[in-house]
Amino acid sequence: MGGNRTSVTEFVLLGFPISPRIQVLLFGLFSLLYALTLLGNGAILGLVSLNPQLHTPMYFFLCHLAAVDIAYACNTVPQMLVNLLRPAKPISFAGCMAQTFLFLTFAHTECLLLVGMSYDRYVAICRPLRYSAVVSWKVCIALVGTSWVLGVLLALVHLGLLLPLPFCGPWKINHFFCEITAVLKLACADTHINELMVWAGAVSVLVGPFSSIVVSYIHILHAVLKIQSGEGRQKAFSTCSSHLCVVGLFYGSAITMYVGPRYGNSREQKKYLLLFHSLFNPMLNPLIYSLRNKEVKAALKRIFGKERTA
Repeated sequence: MGGNRTSVTEFVLLGFPISPRIQVLLFGLFSLLYALTLLGNGAILGLVSLNPQLHTPMYFFLCHLAAVDIAYACNTVPQMLVNLLRPAKPISFAGCMAQTFLFLTFAHTECLLLVGMSYDRYVAICRPLRYSAVVSWKVCIALVGTSWVLGVLLALVHLGLLLPLPFCGPWKINHFFCEITAVLKLACADTHINELMVWAGAVSVLVGPFSSIVVSYIHILHAVLKIQSGEGRQKAFSTCSSHLCVVGLFYGSAITMYVGPRYGNSREQKKYLLLFHSLFNPMLNPLIYSLRNKEVKAALKRIFGKERTA
């Protein structure tokens, strides 16, 4: 069986099999994208906090989504940048387990937050007269709090099953961070239960919530098509288009990685897909909301207008 878990002190992340010159170029590109992620999501948080007009349930959810995206990127990207400059630099066992836990926590939380956002849009368009009563601040806080708590609890389940496993050398993870399925491949024990739980967890937080979002948008589409005026129809579509783009990017890549056929994509292809999921999605989310949302644009104009007159 080889070594056991107590002898494991560190892992080596193999990252991407590319030449040193390409690694330096990717370091510069990924550093820029990482900075844009922090700047964009930070701008969303600052913009909402500074504008009373944006203190609504929709932007309350959006702030938590921005916070998750910042945490998501901060958990994986810095280690990836370090590995691009120093490919042989190891990560400690505790650091690897913490990274796995945090990645799962933020991924689960984002899945559930997107469901809460779809519920908000459903009520706003299909039940507009009851919106303030149905989507109260108490309900919003309960939905967001549940998303975070369930995200942590589901991640703890996976961590509790992962920690007792013995790991055999060589302790090299074929990934750019400690992704759970890549870590499980190093275990010198039966990981069938772990893999089953990963799949079951993915189905429960990806397929189930995504199905509920699809159902919500079927009702939304039906309600929008009933609107007589073209302007009203366009306004209704514009409030949902940003959320739909984010849902498509997030769930599309996540379902392909964790729920799709196990042997349909190579390990390397899924690694690059997860790179998109971890680096590009958090960067694109604030961009999508700022470019396609008139209220965000108006808030930006008000802030910059005040600065010019000051």
